[in-house]
Amino acid sequence: MLDASVTACFAAGPGYLNTASVGLPARATMAALRRAHDAWEAGLCDPVGFDADVDRSRRAFARLAGTDAANVALIGQVSTASGLVASSLPDGATVVCAEEDFTSVLFPFLVDERLKVRMVPLDALVDEIGRGTDLVAVSAVQSADGRVLDLDRLADAAADVGARTYVDATQAAGWLRLDTDRFDVTATGAYKWLCAPRGTGFLTVAPQAEWLIPRHAGWYAGDQPWESIYGPPLRLAADARRFNVSPPWFDVVGTAPALELLADLGVKAVGSHSVALANHFRAGVGLGPSDSAIVRVPTAQTDAAAAAFREAGVAAAVRAGGVRLSFYVYNTLADADLAADVVRSVQQ
Repeated sequence: MLDASVTACFAAGPGYLNTASVGLPARATMAALRRAHDAWEAGLCDPVGFDADVDRSRRAFARLAGTDAANVALIGQVSTASGLVASSLPDGATVVCAEEDFTSVLFPFLVDERLKVRMVPLDALVDEIGRGTDLVAVSAVQSADGRVLDLDRLADAAADVGARTYVDATQAAGWLRLDTDRFDVTATGAYKWLCAPRGTGFLTVAPQAEWLIPRHAGWYAGDQPWESIYGPPLRLAADARRFNVSPPWFDVVGTAPALELLADLGVKAVGSHSVALANHFRAGVGLGPSDSAIVRVPTAQTDAAAAAFREAGVAAAVRAGGVRLSFYVYNTLADADLAADVVRSVQQ
């Protein structure tokens, strides 16, 4: 378990178990945002200066993702990345997806009438990857219930048949080992487990993903962005920065210190802490252990359960017929015990 010095990096009060919806900012993030907003208010905002925050964020995310910063691009939303992947596929391509998945992964493929999309249960997805599969698009961890996909099996199965891979790591990055180079493309929204302001996200593009087209390319996709503001010729960055979108300036100011803190802690330590708390809670409510930092407690009385959590001061979310709890770096055993007490009171 992480020690108290880690929780002291956050101002979170007891009972916040909703990181799978919105991560909480580190004190360093809030301090950086206040400085940036003060400079903006005083007319001292320097647009070029935000490039350093972008670079810091990309480098820190690369450490968390198990890749090189040259393979990391800045994006906005996961659906934007999904649309980019979908639009880069050839006409008639077959895409295999999990039918329970988050719609930001699914809709951009389903709306593209050029593609053949096969929806299968998550538990059968890896086994459904076969000859004729052009792309597998799936989340590393399911938003609704925290199920963790066997990423090693996914990578191996896709490689065996020459299928491309696209993985949404939004519910995984920060606490789960990713090694994103195993996959052609990954996308991550940073406002959950990466504790960043909403608006920042990351795309990883492996060297083998030469098929991905930078359709969103603008001035910030240039090799020297401040020299690619006007006119031709096309002069994109040679690395993954060619997929950059124009950065949300104040968001990246807050993102950089959050990701650096998490990267310094290390994915293994953060994951062990988070999963241990989740399993402590699970044991307290009669559930077996799991490999996830997310727990969904099924209940027929969803509204009553949600109200009980609110009254007890526990922040949680209602998802897929149950109450979803998520455990992270700023949580303690006391948080898990409090949540377990609420569940037991509802079940009586």
